[in-house]
Amino acid sequence: MINIFRRFNPLNFLYLIPLALLLCIGAFINFPENLRPIFFEPAISNLTGNLIEEMVTPTISVLVTVILTVIQGLLLNFIVNKYNLLGKPNYLTALLYITLASMLTPFLTLSSTLICNFLLIWMLDKFLFIYRRAEIKAVMFDLGLIVAVGTLFYFPFIAMFPLLWINLILLRPFNWREWMAGVLGFITVYFILFITYLWLDKLFLFKGIWLPLIHPFPTSLNIDIYDYLVLIAPALILILFVISIRQNFFKSVIHIRKAFQLLFFLLILGLLSFYLNSNFEDYHFLLCIPSLTIYMAYYFTHARIRWLYEGAFALLILAILYFQWF
Repeated sequence: MINIFRRFNPLNFLYLIPLALLLCIGAFINFPENLRPIFFEPAISNLTGNLIEEMVTPTISVLVTVILTVIQGLLLNFIVNKYNLLGKPNYLTALLYITLASMLTPFLTLSSTLICNFLLIWMLDKFLFIYRRAEIKAVMFDLGLIVAVGTLFYFPFIAMFPLLWINLILLRPFNWREWMAGVLGFITVYFILFITYLWLDKLFLFKGIWLPLIHPFPTSLNIDIYDYLVLIAPALILILFVISIRQNFFKSVIHIRKAFQLLFFLLILGLLSFYLNSNFEDYHFLLCIPSLTIYMAYYFTHARIRWLYEGAFALLILAILYFQWF
């Protein structure tokens, strides 16, 4: 299958849909009935209530998630090809995004982190856009806005804000106006929200939007042992990626090297940001999927031993299906 998606053929889209449906079957069989994800943080739910969450049934949740996952995979694939991060255009990014986003059953339910991944993919596009641009203050302002909007869906998304400054360190000489533009963009969203609460005479509820900051941080991960086992296959692929990138890293153009460094910080912040969520759920780690996807797509693009890369991907698919169904 990897060889099929290494070709830049738009017809590969037709293979993505049945694969996505195959990988979601386990969610229908073993759907966690007690899992009721919250789509909005108190900043929005104070105004709208939980009407949307109550309307979503498990079946609708899985089907809509599959559709959104395919769309996100194609968007990320477009961005990767647009900036030539893999060295050659292909559809491996879409294939691997859909696969990794189906790795755990909680990933296959509608959640606030799934929505935030749209914002994260949009941020990646803007991060890569600013390289060698003369004027980027407007872009940084937009990035601040995007992070702030993401926190209204899922508060730990605020951990992505340091990426704005990390990207500037990697790509630009210091300019305090560019550093402050992102801060102003972030503040703008909450200023508008403050005005909305004031206008609706609900200012007494405004302090509730900061509840995630006063809850005690989680001290452990309540992840099922089978969730650890399913990580063996992607861990193997990541090891192969590290070997591959070590051989080619300094042969790549500077923009590509900086992009992969940025993806590393994105991955680390996505992993550590669970400390900002007192009600931790497995679907939090969807925030790590874009970085992992691009890393793995890089390996599969440049891998030469066919039995090894096809076998590694087959192992990943089999592990996902086995631990979803049993």
